[in-house]
Amino acid sequence: MISAHDELAAARLTRTTRRHFLRETAAGVGGLMLAGNALASGGGAHPVGTAKRVIFLHMVGAPSQLDLFDYKPDLVKYDGQECPAELLENARFAFIRGVPKLLGPQFEFKQRGDCGAWVSDRFPNFAECVDDVAFIKTVQTDQFNHGPAQLAVHTGDPRFGKPSIGAWTTWGIGTENADLPGYIVLLSGGRPPRAGKTLWSSGFLPSVYQGVQCRGEGEPVLNVRNPEGVTRDVRRATLDALGELNRRTYEEFGDPETLTRIEQYETAFRMQTAVPEVMDISGETRETYDLYGATPGKASFANNCLLARRLVEKGVRYVQLFDWGWDAHGAAKNEALNGGFQDKCKQTDRPTAALLKDLKRRGLLDETLVVWCAEFGRTPMQENRGGTTGSLVGRDHNPGAFTVWLAGGGVKPGVTYGKTDPVGYRPAENPVPLRDLHATILRTLGFDHRSLSVPFQGLNQKLTGVKPAKVVEDVLA
Repeated sequence: MISAHDELAAARLTRTTRRHFLRETAAGVGGLMLAGNALASGGGAHPVGTAKRVIFLHMVGAPSQLDLFDYKPDLVKYDGQECPAELLENARFAFIRGVPKLLGPQFEFKQRGDCGAWVSDRFPNFAECVDDVAFIKTVQTDQFNHGPAQLAVHTGDPRFGKPSIGAWTTWGIGTENADLPGYIVLLSGGRPPRAGKTLWSSGFLPSVYQGVQCRGEGEPVLNVRNPEGVTRDVRRATLDALGELNRRTYEEFGDPETLTRIEQYETAFRMQTAVPEVMDISGETRETYDLYGATPGKASFANNCLLARRLVEKGVRYVQLFDWGWDAHGAAKNEALNGGFQDKCKQTDRPTAALLKDLKRRGLLDETLVVWCAEFGRTPMQENRGGTTGSLVGRDHNPGAFTVWLAGGGVKPGVTYGKTDPVGYRPAENPVPLRDLHATILRTLGFDHRSLSVPFQGLNQKLTGVKPAKVVEDVLA
């Protein structure tokens, strides 16, 4: 007599076709794409990657580009005057009400480096690195609330459920070090980003490609160590037995997530020794500590920048740093341009410059793409929450234009792309939607954004979505 269990298994096998197998297996589309390293797109060859790895620095809360990188003399001229009506027409703001006043740059700007890039005095150390950087001044998003905007930056969609850029990257090109996760996330600033762990999710890709969050102090990864009384040999024997059971389950039911589960157990076992070693910065030199402003055992953006260098040096493909605390509305001292914003600049300027300098001197920058980004920009108007302008100075959210910079990994150094209008509110030329930024990042990694896709819910899903996207060729070497 055939059991119901056997009938279900037989029915599944009957329905499974080659197309289903390629769609569902963890190594299907990604593995086939990499095997030949030549996905065709419109008859063209797959682009050659210039970056082997990525370090993505996200300043959570969105620092003001108008007080860091996008200098506007007209804002100096019209500082304190009522905002022109044409800037307010059909505009949506998170907090501005009525007619706000224009707000000039709060800090001194100078042209830096041979390239003449404008940088404010809040980033004196970074200013020394501008000849290695490509600025994009006109990045745009269609989201003006933090959570959805953060999702859009990292997954290409403001809704939950899509894979992050890091997951797409590790799914596409795999890992260089089997003892470490291919995708590691580091947090600083005291709080996680608004959208939480969905920002490093694998979405509909196999879960083995999701980011692994590591801590800057204490145990690097929670629950990875063996329980008290369990030796490494006992753990190995346990995993061997569990692996055999999972393989039998896979042979019977064909669920690719079973293979993912096996790999996750094995990765966790290898991480028990590899992760504590790479996350321990106590063996670095005093000169390196001074360069970054790092302190062993302390959770900080400086330590995370140093860890990012160590991780890519060990072959981690994608390192994501989130630094919380940049939401400078002016509603409180810790989130005002004349308050907490300056503290955040001091905390991040030195380690950001150190990361670029350290990668360069070690010969890693040419093959490591560094991205500095936020979820949107800030307005040229002073925020007047509730229609009232207070003594604390801040700016509201502006999805219309913000600055992103790229360095290394095949990026053209010392260039600026895009130009905003005289007050830095909207692009005057060369707007760059997020999907174009994503396409450009993927190009450095050797992907054609039109071809890096996976069938899901009746659509060939891509990081760049369904709208046409283009690579910003002018920032690539």
